[in-house]
Amino acid sequence: MRTRNRSRTGPRCLGVALAAVAALITLPLAHPPAAAAAQTCDTANAAQGRPATASSTENAGTTASAAFDGDAATRWSSRFADPQWLQVDLGTVEDLCGIDLNWEAAYGKDFQLQASTDGQNWTTLKTVTGATGGTTSYDVSGSGRYVRMYGTARGTGYGYSLWEMAVHTTATGTTGPVQGGGDLGPNVIVVDPSTPNLQQRFDDVFKQQESAQFGTGRYQFLLKPGTYDGINAQIGFYTSVSGLGLNPDDTRIDGDVTVDAGWFNGNATQNFWRSAENLAIKPSAGTDRWAVAQAAPFRRIHVEGGLDLAPTGYGWASGGYVADSKIDGTVGPYSQQQWYTRDSSVGGWTNGVWNMTFSGVQGAPATNFDSGPYTTLDTTPVSREKPFLYLDGNDYKVFVPGKRTDARGVSWPNTPGTSIPLDRFYVVKPGATAATIDAALAQGLNLLFTPGIYHLDRTIEVTRPDTVVLGLGLATLVPDNGVDAMHVADVDGVRLAGFLIDAGPVNSDTLLRIGTPGTHADHSADPTTMQDVFIRIGGAGPGLATNSVVVDSDNAIVDHTWIWRADHGSGVGWDTNRADYGLTVNGDDVLATGLFVEHFNKYDVSWNGERGRTIFFQNEKAYDAPNAAAVTHDGIVGYAAYKVADSVTTHEAWGLGSYCNYTADPGIVQAHGFQVPRIGGVTMHDLLVISLGGNGQYAHVVDSTGAPTSGTSTVPSKVTSFP
Repeated sequence: MRTRNRSRTGPRCLGVALAAVAALITLPLAHPPAAAAAQTCDTANAAQGRPATASSTENAGTTASAAFDGDAATRWSSRFADPQWLQVDLGTVEDLCGIDLNWEAAYGKDFQLQASTDGQNWTTLKTVTGATGGTTSYDVSGSGRYVRMYGTARGTGYGYSLWEMAVHTTATGTTGPVQGGGDLGPNVIVVDPSTPNLQQRFDDVFKQQESAQFGTGRYQFLLKPGTYDGINAQIGFYTSVSGLGLNPDDTRIDGDVTVDAGWFNGNATQNFWRSAENLAIKPSAGTDRWAVAQAAPFRRIHVEGGLDLAPTGYGWASGGYVADSKIDGTVGPYSQQQWYTRDSSVGGWTNGVWNMTFSGVQGAPATNFDSGPYTTLDTTPVSREKPFLYLDGNDYKVFVPGKRTDARGVSWPNTPGTSIPLDRFYVVKPGATAATIDAALAQGLNLLFTPGIYHLDRTIEVTRPDTVVLGLGLATLVPDNGVDAMHVADVDGVRLAGFLIDAGPVNSDTLLRIGTPGTHADHSADPTTMQDVFIRIGGAGPGLATNSVVVDSDNAIVDHTWIWRADHGSGVGWDTNRADYGLTVNGDDVLATGLFVEHFNKYDVSWNGERGRTIFFQNEKAYDAPNAAAVTHDGIVGYAAYKVADSVTTHEAWGLGSYCNYTADPGIVQAHGFQVPRIGGVTMHDLLVISLGGNGQYAHVVDSTGAPTSGTSTVPSKVTSFP
């Protein structure tokens, strides 16, 4: 039964099995228990971590979400006026039985507790007059998805101020057909500094995953806060290592987190699909090595030393991405061909090969694209860091960072955002079905995909605002029988992060669609984000998709993606893994930061929305185009890597590179790498095209501007400003 005079209750303690490393297994999905007949008022706070809004806020430190974060030391406060309201979205219509208010000194004297199914039409559950503040519980009866406190008279000369507002719902022995929370599955390895044989655990996974480029293993290491001495965590394919603190310095490795390229004879250009996040590293020899290519993010890391982005011996490397990280020493790219760094700080940066782009990076080198590789923006116009799992005492929660504008430097410590307890997530484990996943979403749960491969016989439909879909250990979604993998409705604030979509052998129309075609709602206050979400067509076997990613939602942020039509592996051929389009943007005011798109049969990027912006783009054209005729359209030889539609009047991009390597027909001369309308509102900064060893050429850089590439010399042809 519900406890009276209780302002908040924490999530249930969740036991996590510290499983030994095992091969990927498939678990049957258990049938949920039948609901109990008796109804009780659940002691759990159904509002904790839910999206919140208010009529006003006193200042930036007292936002609406602070009253629903489970922290009695943070609060919402309003302007000094009547009336004022505070509202929470429970996600689905619930039967309501209790509301707790924990007032700060500035309390409400007269107010109503209200509910609504649509957020527009309100029913009063209880009218309160002559209240005196403090912590009070109210029994209510009714139903609604939205619950609010509507204040009509203040008890002081200040505004309304609540430390916490809790909402309790009627329970029937189960919170719904799909249960939230639970253990993290067989391939999440949770450790602490006292874990026996810890180095051996890292070594065993690395031995299995070092060269398993298209294997089925998926693993996530989660490191509890503390100091780990003498560890070298080598990171192979489909392996992620993350700290479980709220800040990177909570989890410290006195040792190394290493990616090298011994498995590929010192060539790092295929070190894909791995990640490190939310750690502090004090490298054993003063410099950590992170020699990666695409789809290998390095996020929210504090390196107490230098960072080397090249493999041992300085062989080829083709990365990469760093965000929200602090590198005390110098970053040495050496052989890295291209790199993007966002909202970070570095002690220095030694060199670059072709395209090194920075936005919001303290210590970044100045722009020198005329003579060198650097493009530097002082700030990032809009950014929001990726959600991450952490431990609050013994309870798992997901922290969802808030939006930043004109960001520069790291967001931590004291990253603004919201914590969501794990029992608000359906913890998806191998063997779960798409029907169960959709049922969990319809029930108002978020999704946490544990490491594994998930075959989908129907599309995952994300329709609720502010839903979080988070993957661990490169969890992989495979659409079967030609279905689309995921659709996101045109709603505010959905967060997609940390998973891979792998096309199936039957053609999908669109692997991932964000937004609804033809809609243009304003989401600028709470944009949908796509972060470390990777797309693959072929390589692990035949795969087909007409469109890979389509963004219809306005104001969306695409922050680090690799959208890849495979050029090697199994199931690779001009028609065997055909995919016409990589990224298509139809929404307005969309921002891409760290965009990697490669090898599509037609346009790699096709941008149709207004006021789009891209900061850093890396591309290779399809290696396997059989001849010039196969890629000729509208009298133009070759589809542009990045095309802005003729109808667009405003667009801007910085630090873009396209490379050709036409191995099937080295005689192809592509007209240009970039195609944009030549009008004043469309401006392109620091573009380059390269012929890799003379396998094909570019006639121009952008439209008919820019010198042709130079034979076999692999020297960029550049345009620093267009038009």
